[in-house]
Amino acid sequence: MASPHVINVNDANFPQEVLQSPVPVLVDFWAEWCPPCKMIGPMIDELAAEYAGKAKVCKVNVDEASGLAVQFGIQSIPTIFVFKNGQPVDQVLGAKNKAFFKQMLDRALA
Repeated sequence: MASPHVINVNDANFPQEVLQSPVPVLVDFWAEWCPPCKMIGPMIDELAAEYAGKAKVCKVNVDEASGLAVQFGIQSIPTIFVFKNGQPVDQVLGAKNKAFFKQMLDRALA
C-alpha cells in the first residue's frame, strides 16, 4: 500500500511537483516489474512520512512516464534523484538501505 505522503509524478505534473517545489524532492524512478524497486518501496514510503513538511517524495513509473525516463537518462531502475531548487543535486542507481536515502535527503536539506 502506497504512503499518502508519496506523490505519483508523470510527464504532466513533474514540473509543478518537482522542478517548482520549494523543498527538496526525492524522486524514485521505478516500475511494477522491477524486484529491487519493490524491495525499496516501503523504505521510500517511510521516508515520505518522516520528511513530510521538510521534503517531498515522488515516484515516477518509467512505463507510464517514458518521457521523464528519457529526459533524465534512466537506463536502469531503481534510480533515485534528489532535486533542490529545480536541479538534480544527488543521484544513485540501484537499491540502497534507508540510511543511504536519508543521507541524500539530509544533504539536500543542509
